[in-house]
Amino acid sequence: MKIVIKSQGTMAIYEQIVNQLKNGIISGELKPGEAMPSIRRLASDLEVSAITTKRAYEELEKEGLVRSVSGKGFYVCEANQDYLREKQLMMLENRMREILEECRQAGLTQEDVMEMVQVLYGRE
Repeated sequence: MKIVIKSQGTMAIYEQIVNQLKNGIISGELKPGEAMPSIRRLASDLEVSAITTKRAYEELEKEGLVRSVSGKGFYVCEANQDYLREKQLMMLENRMREILEECRQAGLTQEDVMEMVQVLYGRE
């Protein structure tokens, strides 16, 4: 799985890692029981601090998405896909609210925002 870190934006690096790994679990790209990259290896691959990747893994462990096996590393847990999808939707809704508030503050109309979404969504 490829993780892409964006240096611009409001989301912390560890949050970007967490969100992309969650998406990988939800999509099935990361399978239950699969070993995660070591904290150091992921940090090296992403060119970030090991503390950042450790924080991301700890967050995923708190949410029950990965488990730590002493001396062996982190592994993807069996997960309730419906629950994960709901959590993902809630996160996206919260981010969308923030973006829409910024749009309102910039004086954009709903039509302006919808046009922007159509253009950007079609680009990917």
